[in-house]
Amino acid sequence: MSSHLRRVTAKPVSVDLAERLHRAAILLLRRVRVADLETGLSGPKLSALSVLHFGGPMRLTDLAAAEQVRAPTMSKLVAELEEEGLAVKRADADDKRSARIEVTAKGRALMEEGRKRRLALLRTQLGRFSASELATLDAASKLLLRAPKAES
Repeated sequence: MSSHLRRVTAKPVSVDLAERLHRAAILLLRRVRVADLETGLSGPKLSALSVLHFGGPMRLTDLAAAEQVRAPTMSKLVAELEEEGLAVKRADADDKRSARIEVTAKGRALMEEGRKRRLALLRTQLGRFSASELATLDAASKLLLRAPKAES
């Protein structure tokens, strides 16, 4: 770790809290993921497209690492995304032997529409909470977004 970065000391956290947050995160994702069915894409294709959409253009090996799959698997997914007009490979300006994969306008539109559907579904589900519960969730969400990333 660089000397200019402040080291964050981990505080003891109960296993119960960690377990509840883990379960809640997975449950929340599963509940809103049903909105993704309308895209007609498989989960792995949507996930790869999402990484490219929000992370920007990247090499196949970097995309495979981000998705925790091997390069041949990602190569097949990227080829399918290209066939569907959702992604395109472009020559890498820094390394002419390599290519960067990026989302097309059609892919961006698909991702944005999917995001709108998921958020609408989530807002409907959250609408069942009281005003004070929503305030608690709002505060908790801000805390979670501040949580430090895991060290590699």
